[in-house]
Amino acid sequence: MTEPTNLIFIMSDEHNKRVLGCHGHPMIKTPNLDALAARGTDFTSAYTNCPICVPARASFATGQYVHKIRYWDNAIAYDGKIPSWGHRLMQQGHHVTSIGKLHYLDSDAKRNGFDEEILPLHIVNGVGDLLGMIREELPRRVGAMKLGPEAGRGESEYTKYDRSIADETVKWLKHKAPTLSAKPWALYVGFVSPHFPLIAPPQFYDLYPEDAVPLPVLYEKSQRPQHPFLEAFRASQCYDDGFLDIAMVRRAITAYFGLTSFMDDNVGKILRALEETGLMNNTRVVYTSDHGDNLGARGLWGKSTMYEESAGIPLMIAGPGIPAGSVCDTPVTLADGFPTFIHALGAKPHPDDAKLPGTSLIDIAQGLVPARTILSEYHAAGSMCGAFMIRHGQWKYIHYATVPPMLFDLKNDPLELRDLGRDPAFKAVVAECEQVMRKVVDPDAAHRLAMADQKARIEQHGGVEAIKQLGTFRYSPPPGAKAAYY
Repeated sequence: MTEPTNLIFIMSDEHNKRVLGCHGHPMIKTPNLDALAARGTDFTSAYTNCPICVPARASFATGQYVHKIRYWDNAIAYDGKIPSWGHRLMQQGHHVTSIGKLHYLDSDAKRNGFDEEILPLHIVNGVGDLLGMIREELPRRVGAMKLGPEAGRGESEYTKYDRSIADETVKWLKHKAPTLSAKPWALYVGFVSPHFPLIAPPQFYDLYPEDAVPLPVLYEKSQRPQHPFLEAFRASQCYDDGFLDIAMVRRAITAYFGLTSFMDDNVGKILRALEETGLMNNTRVVYTSDHGDNLGARGLWGKSTMYEESAGIPLMIAGPGIPAGSVCDTPVTLADGFPTFIHALGAKPHPDDAKLPGTSLIDIAQGLVPARTILSEYHAAGSMCGAFMIRHGQWKYIHYATVPPMLFDLKNDPLELRDLGRDPAFKAVVAECEQVMRKVVDPDAAHRLAMADQKARIEQHGGVEAIKQLGTFRYSPPPGAKAAYY
């Protein structure tokens, strides 16, 4: 029997799981996350349910897959209509707090499943990125080309915001948590780093000599894989077109490393506060990210693909009842967060949640291997059609609604250098994987439903041309700042 405890769930934004010391990165300095993994269980096959912010966070909130809940993209955000783990906990008298980025529709704490929201970041003006819903003819998102030229040392709205989130969390642990002794509490903390802009505070940027950072795999144009989905995506999400030379690529990677170490430092502040307040012994801690970052691999930046860099995420749990120093390769996703909250706090599962796809991470860490197929899917900016990814043993299968599939042998090709999806020798494996995937999702029906929902939302906002005229922003600004449109 696992004893109930408090649970802190820390979610960063856009953390490439390879960029972690405990995952064997030769250069990155992440001492606090490495220490957290060492005293708990590190899930090495963890995935987002959608490699873009808003749908990933809606899956995390509801414990359901994107095609079921229909929060498809960065303009259709979680609005509290489907019960979240927070709602379930509050119904049973547990205190539930969020601090930092949520990326829901807007700030209505009780509706969102929280007793309180501190420094919340939600979609811009309750509307979000309308341009990302235009998918029949993908628009060229020219703002993406600023990624390389702006990269370097310095401060941004995001680094200032993350410091505030860390400070507010420490304050909450020292002053609010001691008043909540009647029942275990849940605290969600949402950092924005290492999400772009790739501008890192000097003390962290300078940890990494620019000329020593590793270059992305398959970065040269002649090396980049050719696939209809990727080619359309690169043309729309034209990040790499703004990179003028390899020196700029190195600056961008250096800044990303710096932001990752900066984020790790903020996580360290929370973990130290837990120790100082005496809460460590009755609090479990989860660290993860909403999705990863391609970080230049194959000429791709940002997220939105099903490669490990983008769809893969770091995920670790530590605390009472969690095996220490353990590495677990059972595939898990953000949807496992819902049953983890219920389990950790000792709440009673709601009958309506019996068919949720997730499993408590506590159970999986303790050796349970659930029989299920994990799913990541994508229906948002830069996607010509729905993309659906499953893990089937050593295989990663990526199904596209209108173009050929991809297949990777993660056991023998962990860097996904060779796509076997159109190789006749692997036709049987592709067929088997497709059959397994279709037990979880009808990709054609999900693709049609996403396009129909997005078309209806586009019309609500005046149509395609009106949205193009309005333009969009590169990232959601923190509280008190205005979005810069282009």
